Amino acid sequence: MKLSTRSRYGVRFMTALAYAPQGQSLFLKDIAASEDISEKYLSLIVIPLRAAGLIKSSRGAHGGYRLAKEQGNVTVCDIVEALEGEMCLVRCVQQPATCNRAAICPTRDIWRVLGDKIRETLKNITIAELAKLKKKKLKNNAKSVANNKKKE
Repeated sequence: MKLSTRSRYGVRFMTALAYAPQGQSLFLKDIAASEDISEKYLSLIVIPLRAAGLIKSSRGAHGGYRLAKEQGNVTVCDIVEALEGEMCLVRCVQQPATCNRAAICPTRDIWRVLGDKIRETLKNITIAELAKLKKKKLKNNAKSVANNKKKE
């Protein structure tokens, strides 16, 4: 199982917005550069995020993108589902009619439980937490770089 680039980049995009000072709008080109993601690709990702009510955009010199909700109220699950649709590992879990074995298949229950666990885990991670983790990792990386320069 593999998470799509669209979802991974969407989570990075949303984390960048959460990392920005509260209420500040960011330009797509700046996020694309800082996250090393194609601006063109990001421009496609923002469409469903805006439609899902996760981000707001404004035009002009002070325009850009910002969160539409409080950071603590946006989960990784919200982002992934906005970009991919409802999470389901196998189609027969949500649409039993697509498989003539759905009623007797013992593995269908495994996929349902596993999908529920993944969804539950992603619902318990907010972008506020990811922004804090990003800050910590950037700080630790800066210390590591400084220590390596001292050794040289």
